[in-house]
Amino acid sequence: MSEQSRSYESMMVLSAKLGEEGIKSVIEKFKDLISSNAVLKSVDDWGKRKLAYPINYENEGYYVLFNFESKADFPSELDRIYNITDGVIRTLIVSKEV
Repeated sequence: MSEQSRSYESMMVLSAKLGEEGIKSVIEKFKDLISSNAVLKSVDDWGKRKLAYPINYENEGYYVLFNFESKADFPSELDRIYNITDGVIRTLIVSKEV
């Protein structure tokens, strides 16, 4: 890992209303986005789970965890794209201590 790169972990919760094909296409979109701007270490597909509380009248969400290494400016851009993508109901990006 170079000096300016850091490790990050990003959890994304997708709306179950997207359907199987919609969920796959959103996951692929973010895999491609992260791969083109960072080093994608792993994608952990947790699948459909019950939400702790309803979000937008939904009780289930589809969870995906990305581990990647990037420069410090990429996570804010990733968060911006999460926020403008239909079907993404919650996200979290954290820097991992090495």
